[in-house]
Amino acid sequence: MSRVGKYPVPVPSGVTVQIAGTEFIAKGKLGESRMPLSDEVETTIEGSEVWVKPKSDSKRARMMWGTTRALINNLVKGVSDGFTVNLDINGVGYRAAVEGKNLKLALGYSHDIDYPIPDDVTMKCEKPTSISITGRDKQIVGQLAAEIRSFRGPEPYKGKGIKYSTETILRKEGKKK
Repeated sequence: MSRVGKYPVPVPSGVTVQIAGTEFIAKGKLGESRMPLSDEVETTIEGSEVWVKPKSDSKRARMMWGTTRALINNLVKGVSDGFTVNLDINGVGYRAAVEGKNLKLALGYSHDIDYPIPDDVTMKCEKPTSISITGRDKQIVGQLAAEIRSFRGPEPYKGKGIKYSTETILRKEGKKK
């Protein structure tokens, strides 16, 4: 029995959901998102809840039960509230700025890094040492944050680099004489 799949997905007010063939569609204040549904699960809308049940007792159907429920939950949450990932930049001279449709990063290299911002994602830099990535698709927001972090990951000796705001960097002691 799936521990995630057995619970319904609550649909908040202001969000409309529908099943069109093999596709799940959610519309909210942040736009519209679509997701293909698996053949192994049965998805139904009852009132303001979405229920997901496996069609058979096969291992694949049970795997897709919880996965489909989690993806639908992320879709509904994304169109109603959206997802945000915050990044912090540590280091002398390291900074970020949003210029038009590009994120300009100065990370100690001989050149600045210009990272294009996709259309369905917004990035803000309230301070030159913090980046806020917001969007309705959790996978895209997380992927962008991971790519930006990979330009200069945090190092354990001085803590310089880009890290998630919720991340804790384990610090190491330097060389001793």
